[in-house]
Amino acid sequence: MKVEKVSAFAYENRGGNPAGVLILDEMLSEKQMLEIAKEVNYSETAFLLKQGNSFRIRYFSPETEIAFCGHATIASGFVLGQKFGLGIYELFLNDGKIQIEVSENNNKIFTSINSVKTYTYDIEKDYIDSFLDAFSFSKNDLNEKYPIKISFSGINNLILFVKNKKTLQEMKYDFEKVQKLMINKNIVTINILWEENENLFHSRNAFAYGGVYEDPATGSAAIALGEYLRSMGIKKSGEIEILQGFDMKQPSQLFVNFSDTPNSSIKVFGACRFVNAK
Repeated sequence: MKVEKVSAFAYENRGGNPAGVLILDEMLSEKQMLEIAKEVNYSETAFLLKQGNSFRIRYFSPETEIAFCGHATIASGFVLGQKFGLGIYELFLNDGKIQIEVSENNNKIFTSINSVKTYTYDIEKDYIDSFLDAFSFSKNDLNEKYPIKISFSGINNLILFVKNKKTLQEMKYDFEKVQKLMINKNIVTINILWEENENLFHSRNAFAYGGVYEDPATGSAAIALGEYLRSMGIKKSGEIEILQGFDMKQPSQLFVNFSDTPNSSIKVFGACRFVNAK
């Protein structure tokens, strides 16, 4: 079995977020998939089994199974496009299904994900205070235009905006404390953002839930941001660009497109490259 190593949401054919992708002849046990994910040692490895005209997909971090992973799905689409050709693929998750489309534009292969239904909800003040303390954020660091919320994109993502780019660049946190807080509320990613303009956002993403300090590109969190902006009435429809991973020297570029229909599917898309490809 060959695990393909693909960097998703690559920025100008560099950087991106690496994921393992393994096309299976038969589904492995959870123990086997976890062992492979640990060996690959990326934030996620995707396992796909062809079932007729669709695929069953599961995602594992080095520590646990993840219900949904955007960048590993984008990487999976890239591999499917290489192996089976461009087009639309249906993927069955542990709970629900999604469609991806693999297309070519300017000699680049792009994968897009159409998400499950999305929604945004409040989180308790005591939890927010504990989280801010673990990141050493003060109230003055926060952008009051954007209240802290949970946004669901297939997984729960905490959305937080800071006022200044420098605050984002200097992000650090107590890993063990944040990991416990995330597990307690089943919050899989923490998306910390700075708004450059209404269509361009800079992001850093804490992924202590999956045993990783920071993720350089997070498709699920990008979808969650689109849902958040729509549900809060900040941007009701259109396309946004997210730049992530630059402070990790793994520059990543994500695009999100959404309509003004509440809770409707949101599209995230980006380019890929094989890891170590010249």
